[in-house]
Amino acid sequence: MRILMVCLGNICRSPIAEGVMRHKVKEHGLDWVVESAGTESYHIGEAPHRFSQKICMQHGIDISHQRAAKFTADSFANYDKIYAMAADVYEEMKHIGGKHADMSKVELFLNELHPGKNESVPDPYYGEESGYLQVYDLINKGCDAIIKNIR
Repeated sequence: MRILMVCLGNICRSPIAEGVMRHKVKEHGLDWVVESAGTESYHIGEAPHRFSQKICMQHGIDISHQRAAKFTADSFANYDKIYAMAADVYEEMKHIGGKHADMSKVELFLNELHPGKNESVPDPYYGEESGYLQVYDLINKGCDAIIKNIR
């Protein structure tokens, strides 16, 4: 199983999701590859946001080695399941994929936790550190739901 977590800039939500899911995959002994990307190229090559790193480290997950990458049309062919952190990200993925956009592989991340509600993980980028804890908690629960639902 190859999973891609996608947000806007790939420094806040999707790196947290990648780190949390990798941690859980290892705990469960699953043979899954988990990576992340962003639909925009603002931060390519950068480490996750300092608050993303801090909140993960507080939960025993080191994401400091991750670097922001760009979501491309090839991503549809390279992953089995792709999770969009928000509705605007989902729409941009369609645009980026063009004729290669296999949206049957794509799901809004929180639909695993709340099926059919089409909720977005809030973007904490412009907020305070406390917003990252809220995002971490949502992502942590979402990753548990993904493992339960896919297994």
